[in-house]
Amino acid sequence: MPEYTSRGYRVVGIDLAGTESKETGWALLQDFKVEILTFHSDDEILRKTLESNPLLVAIDAPLTMPKDGKMRLADKEMKRLGYSVLPPLFPGMKNLTLRGIRLASKMRENGIRVIEVHPTSSRKALGLPVMKDVEQIRRALIKLGLKGDIGKDKITIHELDAVIAALTAKLHLDGKTIKVGNEKEGYIIIPRPVNIEG
Repeated sequence: MPEYTSRGYRVVGIDLAGTESKETGWALLQDFKVEILTFHSDDEILRKTLESNPLLVAIDAPLTMPKDGKMRLADKEMKRLGYSVLPPLFPGMKNLTLRGIRLASKMRENGIRVIEVHPTSSRKALGLPVMKDVEQIRRALIKLGLKGDIGKDKITIHELDAVIAALTAKLHLDGKTIKVGNEKEGYIIIPRPVNIEG
């Protein structure tokens, strides 16, 4: 596994649901301590994020629409690299995309940097469990050194994906990620792939 630096900054990861009726996972990561919450409304998500004053926010949702056709270059490139993503215009994705665009826009208006991430792809790049097995993912994150709410009794896959999103934001600030896509249609940020030995 790569070495993770700790520079004391705060980052937020959001596993955004397509609608306010469903749970959105939210995580604040500072050093190696994580705070995990669940929200429903845009107002709750925005208020808590602004209160946290993060250096960077990573959202698990498409944050741009394709300029031509049904897929962005980022979506095509992710598939070519072996990462399975659902494009913005895929059935059931449009509402999530529009919500992500709206939230990201409000955050940027408040001076917060926002990136698009895909936690399943981040896990694959880092050699962490890819299947949505909550306990396996939790154990892998604790092994990386994460503390705080990661050890709470009940934790959902949405909350864990928010933690992975926050970890991806941290790695991005540490210069340990790659940008997939282009300026025209937007980028998906993933960790630099790790070669797992044995």
